[in-house]
Amino acid sequence: MNAKVIVVTSGKGGVGKTTTTANMGAALAKLGEKVVVIDVDVGLRNLDVVMGLESRVVFDLIDVLEGKCRLSQALIRDKRVENLYLLPASQTRDKDSLSPEAFKAAVRTLVDEEHFDRVLIDSPAGIESGFKTAAAPAEGALVVVNPEVSSVRDADRIIGLLEAQQVREIRLVINRLRPRMVASGNMLSEGDILEILGVKPIGVVPEDEGILVSTNIGEPAVLGKTRAGLAFMDTARRLRGEDVPYPKLDDGGGFLAALRRLLGGS
Repeated sequence: MNAKVIVVTSGKGGVGKTTTTANMGAALAKLGEKVVVIDVDVGLRNLDVVMGLESRVVFDLIDVLEGKCRLSQALIRDKRVENLYLLPASQTRDKDSLSPEAFKAAVRTLVDEEHFDRVLIDSPAGIESGFKTAAAPAEGALVVVNPEVSSVRDADRIIGLLEAQQVREIRLVINRLRPRMVASGNMLSEGDILEILGVKPIGVVPEDEGILVSTNIGEPAVLGKTRAGLAFMDTARRLRGEDVPYPKLDDGGGFLAALRRLLGGS
């Protein structure tokens, strides 16, 4: 992806958007990019907790937009990964406090004046004002989807909205895939999701209990050796243009294939 400003979104809550933002930010920084991750979920701040930086929050995004502090004052540098920064959301305000135009200007400053190679924006769930603000400055999008029908349906809606906002590069991150369930035809496969959405995946992340541990201790999984952490690192490499093969996680099956067999199709 050539996009410098990328919104991480889903439509449906609870699919792993914030985890994806934290891990992709840390992975890209480990690969040498200067990265800032921005939490736009005003009122429900979580990205700082997932990254283990909650105790260091002094100023937040709303403080910046209202002129209460300089942008550089609100940025929190992650001491574990060189060139990784967080711009946290406010816990005490609501999404109506966030102006799309002011947010676009702040993001442009991060790219043009603070010289960040990549800006990752953690979007709120849903398709209301919070999503529209988060997507306003985006040149690209990572749509996080779980291999279940409701998540895929919501992702389809989000993709349509992103295209309407002229977001140029849209890629899927398929999260929490369970290979055995795919093989038995009880879960959508990567092929199923691609067939439904028509958008190329850039990453496939298996279900991994290590993610729960990493989230609870505030350390992105890419800093360790979990299966999910390695998958996020591979995703970051693909985002940078590297030719990284996808692991073989399903064995010619998937939910749609099983349904076709049940109905007598091929």
